[in-house]
Amino acid sequence: MTVFTSAGTTLALSAAAPANYNEAGYEALTFTAIGEISDLGDIPSRVYDIVTWRNIANRGDSKAKGGYTLGTQTITVGIDPDDAGQALVDVATKSDGTYSVKISNPNLGDIYGRALVMGGTRNYGDANTIATRQITLEYTIVSQTEDGLVIDAPD
Repeated sequence: MTVFTSAGTTLALSAAAPANYNEAGYEALTFTAIGEISDLGDIPSRVYDIVTWRNIANRGDSKAKGGYTLGTQTITVGIDPDDAGQALVDVATKSDGTYSVKISNPNLGDIYGRALVMGGTRNYGDANTIATRQITLEYTIVSQTEDGLVIDAPD
């Protein structure tokens, strides 16, 4: 059994959308890394809603997959006023635009998607803690025929 840690994982943003929603399309973009990340939170993935109905003739629930969401990711970072990635987060938080996201793990590969940058709370803690902020990303589909999520796992 081989398992991996999150060590070495980076997260980056781009204000641009890829020409094509595939690995090559995303790799053509210029991304800005967000520094001082201590927790990446939940990584985006399809999560389906459950649709249930009960036929009164047989009393039991029938179930089917309904729509899906790509999820919400809440990231914790140590506040660094000089970090270009955190500055881009501030710009993106004030924007209604959707940003391209790249999550790179040296062992598990890259994940790309499109998300709204929702901002988040700040926590200055006490004298013995790092001042942190939360950054919330709301992943969104790119069209009615594709979700724009690309998972590039290593061979």
